[in-house]
Amino acid sequence: MEADFTKPEYYRNREDSWISFNERVLGEARDKNTPLFERLKFLSITSSNFDEFFMIRVASLKDMVNVGYTKKDIAGMTATEQLALILKRVQEVVSLQYSTYNRSILPALKQQGLEVVTRHEDMTEAQKKYADRYFEENVYPVLTPMAMDSSRPFPLIRNKTLNIGALILKQGDGKKEATAEFATVQVPSVLPRIIELPCESGRAVILLEEVIERNIGKLFLNYKVLCAHPYRIMRNADLTIDEDEAADLLKEIQKQLKKRQWGEVIRLEVEEGMDKQLLKILKKEFNIRGDDIFRINGPLDLTFLMKMYGLDGFDKLKNKPYTPQPVPALMDQDDIFAAIREHDILLHHPYMTFDPVVNFVKQAARDPEVLAIKQTLYRVSGNSPIIAALAQAAENGKQVSVLVELKARFDEENNIVWAKMLEKAGCHVIYGLVGLKTHSKITLVVRKEEDGIRRYVHLGTGNYNDSTAKLYTDCGLLTCSESIGEDATAVFNMLSGYSEPKHWNKLSLAPIWLRDRFYELIGRETEHALAGGQAHIVAKMNSLCDKEIIAKLYEASAAGVKIDLIIRGICCLKTGIPGVSENITVRSIVGNFLEHARIFYFHNNGQPEVYMGSADWMPRNLDKRVEILFPLENERIREEALHILSIQMEDNVKAHILQPDGSYEKIDKRGKVLLCAQDFFCKEAVERVAVPKDPVHDRVFVPAEPAAEE
Repeated sequence: MEADFTKPEYYRNREDSWISFNERVLGEARDKNTPLFERLKFLSITSSNFDEFFMIRVASLKDMVNVGYTKKDIAGMTATEQLALILKRVQEVVSLQYSTYNRSILPALKQQGLEVVTRHEDMTEAQKKYADRYFEENVYPVLTPMAMDSSRPFPLIRNKTLNIGALILKQGDGKKEATAEFATVQVPSVLPRIIELPCESGRAVILLEEVIERNIGKLFLNYKVLCAHPYRIMRNADLTIDEDEAADLLKEIQKQLKKRQWGEVIRLEVEEGMDKQLLKILKKEFNIRGDDIFRINGPLDLTFLMKMYGLDGFDKLKNKPYTPQPVPALMDQDDIFAAIREHDILLHHPYMTFDPVVNFVKQAARDPEVLAIKQTLYRVSGNSPIIAALAQAAENGKQVSVLVELKARFDEENNIVWAKMLEKAGCHVIYGLVGLKTHSKITLVVRKEEDGIRRYVHLGTGNYNDSTAKLYTDCGLLTCSESIGEDATAVFNMLSGYSEPKHWNKLSLAPIWLRDRFYELIGRETEHALAGGQAHIVAKMNSLCDKEIIAKLYEASAAGVKIDLIIRGICCLKTGIPGVSENITVRSIVGNFLEHARIFYFHNNGQPEVYMGSADWMPRNLDKRVEILFPLENERIREEALHILSIQMEDNVKAHILQPDGSYEKIDKRGKVLLCAQDFFCKEAVERVAVPKDPVHDRVFVPAEPAAEE
């Protein structure tokens, strides 16, 4: 009988797996081997991760429950069951977050000479005087206290803002005391949340909300403040856009963005020990259930720790800053087009600088021989040099076509600004395809040369964002391959004119046929294994939650294919299932940089093929986005990509291994030579620049040899 690889018990719930990823991030904050200020950073990241998780994923599940949606997920769970699991799991993780902050981080900071004053009552007399003066001079003029009574309805509380709720009592005239009224004040985000206090020895800081709480009586004169406590809400921020009905997508998105501030409240964070009457008012006004209330033992919204990370004077408690290194193939080249003509160039960020990608567009903008530049933009930086170069190219008379994806979540406003700016400069701006997000990362430069028209192409795994390129690990390819150039032209013609070519040379596109291409590549390894040949798959990505792809991997594993997965975040596949996934390993690397590259290796019985691309193995990437998978055909570049996979497979410092019970465990390092892949690549990039040599080192990936896998 044929095995059934689609049983729900073979799959893990997507949201539960994501929470496990956040636990791994939190694990870095709890690891005492991590420099103290880096631990602050990881604790901040867990907090911001949960914010987005609630605004989008939890909000989406609540919408499903509200409309009576009963279809089960990949693991056989209804939306109601998923919500119950999520809220229980998140409460546990949040409890661990604050235990880490209170019991580990704060004492460690104090030991290093930085005291965080957690309660305004605990300040010294000198500090109280300073805080009160600071409030009067800097804070009081900015605050807007709001009361609620019969003439003033409950005010709009904005999404993610920090607020202080209070119960206030009108001072009686000796006749009869009035009943307590609700009042609130928003902690202004325009002011620094961390306030440094005078200190006799070392340094001390206090949070802005504590200073406001201490002085809140000054906001409500003639009232007695009975109690005051911070609170914070999370609203449904999942935009619902009917693209078929939208006459103007840009205007429709602008309209929907405003609704984010009015979305349904899905999470309420309150200070632990909040007055019961005050909590009852908030619960009623926000129409929120008890399960959705998080009682916090500490300051709300730990993202302020990222600002604390930026405090001067604590460099010894941080990782040594890393400077992205020059790309060896471009070090002695002023003309990037000449360098690409010599051979394809692989970029590995942030170990190698992102400058060549920026220079590729800048040089094209200035080069009189360049006729056209075409590019897709998903997320760009606040002051993007690429946007400036595209605008300059249009002003220089070149044909410039830019696809700006307006539906890039939480970057919609940013992208609308860029789109309008590019249009003003004379660029032809495309706003994407109806029903699809354009997530592919591709730039095409068309240049007139002595022997005719030549097309230069950059393909990447990450966004054209010079800021995140210093923080995310990504790969890119610069090539003037004729066949890839033809495909690149076809991609942009498809995006701008909906003309799908009959034939593709090298690139595989979603949602057209990328899914089938992956089925074919995995299936070929299965056939090799069944025929007694050599079969091995190594796939690196951000997330794996596509049921059909996982079923194909299970089938390959059952046939004897060795499968090694490097998955940073969500993984709905389970390892160690007898007869199903015994040949599959999953590792997640959580380190100083965010792992973001997508690399796919297929052994192919000794004729290896390696691909990179913009897509994870998720339904949204394969079915609802424009994505590009590109082959690495140059042998040297293919070996460099295998080298990247090899080092990541050997990481025993930051790698977590997925266990059959769904937990992730770090590798036992006793008696082993320590290898942190990210540190290795940093050191290697520096060495390559200092002593130019063959980029492929002795540690070459040999997947067919069992000894190399041990």
